[in-house]
This record gives sequence, structure tokens and C-alpha cells, in this order.
Amino acid sequence: MSNRRSTLPLYLGGFLGPFGGAVLAVLIPELRDAFNATTDQIALAVPAYLVPFALLQVVSGTIGERVGRRRAVRVAYLVYAGALLLSAVATSFDVFLVSRAVQGTANAFTTPLLLAGLADAVPSHQRGRAVGTFAGIQAGGLFLAPLLGGLAAEISWRLAFIVPALVSVGLMMVPPPDPVREPGMAAPSFRAVGTPRMALLCLAGFAGYLGMAGLAFLVSLRAGDAFSLSPTGRGALLATYGAAGLVFGRAGGLGAERLGAARGASIAAIACAATVAPLGVVSSAWGMAFLWAAGGAASALLWAGLNTISVEAVPANRGGAVSLFAACKFGGTAVAPLFWLPVYDRSEALTFALAAVVLLAIVPLAPASLRVR
Repeated sequence: MSNRRSTLPLYLGGFLGPFGGAVLAVLIPELRDAFNATTDQIALAVPAYLVPFALLQVVSGTIGERVGRRRAVRVAYLVYAGALLLSAVATSFDVFLVSRAVQGTANAFTTPLLLAGLADAVPSHQRGRAVGTFAGIQAGGLFLAPLLGGLAAEISWRLAFIVPALVSVGLMMVPPPDPVREPGMAAPSFRAVGTPRMALLCLAGFAGYLGMAGLAFLVSLRAGDAFSLSPTGRGALLATYGAAGLVFGRAGGLGAERLGAARGASIAAIACAATVAPLGVVSSAWGMAFLWAAGGAASALLWAGLNTISVEAVPANRGGAVSLFAACKFGGTAVAPLFWLPVYDRSEALTFALAAVVLLAIVPLAPASLRVR
């Protein structure tokens, strides 16, 4: 029971970050009216959050480990809460945009340090299921954000920012523990994460997001082009991926424990490739939804395996390793449109087939990351 009490706040924090990033999608009409702005202007609030969130994770974990996890996460939660409240009271779009950038900056420090703290808080033989559950809850944040944000907007769109701010203040009281360090042990350093193991692991994470998670825009595009789905229909189809990740997150973690993190990730990469390849030729929206949901289920094992390797890759700088790995994953999402759209314009089937090939690169990369230092 004590272990559950110590890990619950970490899981809640894992939900809060993705929720804050994804809640904007359902609020666009209300925000457009509130700020007398265009849809394109409101859409800028998405990269305003995600760009600092992704870029800062290259260094945020190491910085957090150096100043102390508890202190760094408490400050980050305070900044996050303040930025959320600023969003809620903003009277101009410029202020709202700045508040979103500050939220992304703060979340860059909370997410990797929470996962590092979770890895330290559970016994090593239970690490896979804990990491898998964390990933599932993050998927739940993405999946539930439009629903909960929409419910809040029925009263006032500002509640979608005020309520998470209050939760963030509460989580300040229960930050992750600082790691136990031996006397004389060197402070966590950026050099510690600059290893061949981390290079291979980051390549695997980049491939996973480029070949799977980063395909959401293409899935939506084909669903509209091939099956004339409405925006609501496309949103529901895309949500099946996150829903499956939420449902199967813990099971994926258990699978990573029993199979081994690298072997589980390799098997999952093959399964993900098998669901991605047919997305360009499937003949119905229902079939596409099934494949996308199956990919979300298989990705639960994929990310449980790779995330477990990341939290164990550099024990002397666990947060730094986790945040660098996360930055590389999001890098895959960032370049996915640039990488895939030119191919998609020539052949839908070829695009998804090549994405499956990218996923198969994880099969050798995951075990190789454990064989080197």
C-alpha cells in the first residue's frame, strides 16, 4: 500500500502533461471566439507548447538531476500551474500563446523526472509494469483530453486550464524522491548520457515515432481522402490508438518484464509494422480503425520495453537518459510530415509500407543497445 501511495502522484503527473498538450484541440472554436482570432492563429498554440517541450528534454533531465528531482519538479509544477492560470485569464491571444510556451517548458522538466523517480520507487523486477503503466496513463491523457476538455468547455473553456492548475498545485506536495547517491559520487553530467548505448536507444525511439506515433496525421488524411470521414469521425478513429495504449499499458509492461525489455520491444516492433503496412490499402474506415487500434495495443509493449531500457541505461543520470530519449522520440514526430508527405503524394500504399520498414529497424537496435555501454 505504501508503494502505491508513493507512485500514484507520479502516475497522475504523467497524465497531466499529455492532457495539457492535447486539450487544445477541442477548444479551438471557443478560443477563436474568445480572442477574435482565426483558426490558423489558434493552431499556433500547438507548436508553442510542443516545440519547447521537445527541445528542452535534450537537457532538462540532466539539469533536474543536478539541482535535485524534488526541487526541480516542485518548481516545474508551480510554473506549470501559473502558466495554466495565465491561459485561463488571458485577454489577448499573444498572452495565451506565451502561456502555452511556458507550459511546454515546465512539462519538459516534469515528465522525464517523474518517470526516473518511478523507476527508483519500484523494485527492479516490477519496473517493466510500472513503466508500461506510466506510458498507458500518458496515452490516456492524450485520449481523454478532448473529452474532458469538451465537458469543461460546456461550462467555460477556462475550466480546462483552471482544474489542471489546481491538480498541479496539489502534486507539488508529493514530488518524486531524489535518488540515493553514494558519498563522493560525481554529479549527474551531460557526458554520462553521451554513450553508444544511448545513441542506439535514441535511434530506436526516433524510428518508433517516425514509423508509428508520428503517422497520426497521415491516418487522418487517408481516412478523409479514401472514406470521406468527417472531422469528428477522423478524431474518433485516431482516438482508438490512445485508448488501446491506455487499456494495454500495464499488460505491455508485464510483457516487457517476462520477455525482457529488448526482446519485448523487438516483438512489438514487428507487430506494429504488421498493423501499419496495410493502412495504405485497407478498404474500409472500420478496417483502418481496427488496424490503428491494434497498433496502439502493440505499441504499449514497444514503449514499455524501450522506456525500461532508457530508465536503466544510465543509473548515474537516470533523468537525463529518459529526457534525451524522449527528445529523440518527439524528433521522429516532428520530422514525420516532412519525411512522409512527399511519398504520400505519390503512393499511399508505399508510404505506410515504408513506415513499417522503419519500425523494423527497432528489431536489431533494441537488443544492440543492451550489448554496448
